[in-house]
Amino acid sequence: MALPHWVDFFDDFKNVRGRSQNTIMAYRRDLELFADFLEKQKDIRAIYPFMTKQKLSPRSQARMISSIRTYYKFCQRQGDKIPDLSVLRPPKVTARLPQALTYEDYNLLVDSSRVEDPYKSARNHITLTLLFALGCRVTELIDFDLIDFSESESWLKVHGKGGKERLVPLTEHIRHELNIYLRQVRPHLIKTNEKSILINDRGKRPSRVDIWRWLETWSKRAGFEKTIHPHQFRHGCATALLESGADLRSIQKLLGHSSIQTTQIYTSVSTQKMREAIDENHPLSRPLDQN
Repeated sequence: MALPHWVDFFDDFKNVRGRSQNTIMAYRRDLELFADFLEKQKDIRAIYPFMTKQKLSPRSQARMISSIRTYYKFCQRQGDKIPDLSVLRPPKVTARLPQALTYEDYNLLVDSSRVEDPYKSARNHITLTLLFALGCRVTELIDFDLIDFSESESWLKVHGKGGKERLVPLTEHIRHELNIYLRQVRPHLIKTNEKSILINDRGKRPSRVDIWRWLETWSKRAGFEKTIHPHQFRHGCATALLESGADLRSIQKLLGHSSIQTTQIYTSVSTQKMREAIDENHPLSRPLDQN
């Protein structure tokens, strides 16, 4: 069953709202599943047992409900009569604290990323450095072009979600590291007239798959039980800055969060770490007869 305004909806999503390709694909998967539901059931309230039967997690169910509501509101603007959306309530989702990469784990990854080829080793190092130092998303990382780096003013232009751009200042150390990579390493990796800052093993711009594959390899070499997720660098960057005294507004601008509420979750991470430190080290955290 084809949903009405299918092409127009996704055209609006991409060209008017400026949503990323990953967001568009997520909505597409949700709405394709919703179309399958409508072939068997017309009562929209039956979507809940349907999603449960599909073994969707509460978080996935919440996203699907959001996709359906967004789609129907678009249809309403096109003049269509739509179902009562008040019956569509997303399930409660417990907020999960982000798992942040520590500086120690970062160093382990750097050590494990070294290979026989010195130029690829340097490329691997700058990849990890940019992820952890800038807290950028993996899509932002692979989008960096040569023109985005200002050596004289010491910043990188980050192309964020929704076509939004932000200038991220670089410390003298990071500027120096990036400058050495661009002048002494990158020319040995490129095979075509490539404008990307990072270069994969084929001499071209790396893909998301490349970054994931690299992290999987380095994580195994470092002895981690699970592959380090690219977003853990982002969380690690924010947490490290917060614990060092940086204010939330500065961290918000660095990460490109549209809302300060998104940034505030890192205060929960820092509070949790502080509580663990108190429990472990403060004399009053134990009964008096154990002191």
